[in-house]
Amino acid sequence: MERRLLQVCIALAALVAVAAGIGGVFWGAAGLGEQAPSALDSHFRYLSGVLAAIGVAYWSTIPDIEKAGARFGLLTLLVVAGGFARALGMLIAGPPGPASGAALALELLVAPGLYLWQARIQRLAEHPPAPTAVDAAEG
Repeated sequence: MERRLLQVCIALAALVAVAAGIGGVFWGAAGLGEQAPSALDSHFRYLSGVLAAIGVAYWSTIPDIEKAGARFGLLTLLVVAGGFARALGMLIAGPPGPASGAALALELLVAPGLYLWQARIQRLAEHPPAPTAVDAAEG
């Protein structure tokens, strides 16, 4: 049951990344109501494509989530690094708005939380708890 709940949470979090990434690819900075020079818009679209790809890569961990620790950890490291960069930008330039605040929460709270949860599920799959006397009596 816990494994399935983790899989659902990963699917939903990755959906946010894929949707935001695809939106950024198609609409560029204009999707945020911003006009940007072509070089900045190009960079925005590139990073949006990377975001979408990270979401798809998270989806690829779902079927065998208890065996995907290394891939899940690398993806989470990428997301957290981006979150730190976003936070630094907020300190330097000020907060850009509520959407960026929500993204920051996903990057620095949700992603690490899912990582820790995945590690727990992997640990339980590799080393299941020993049956207790109650389990033996019920079995």
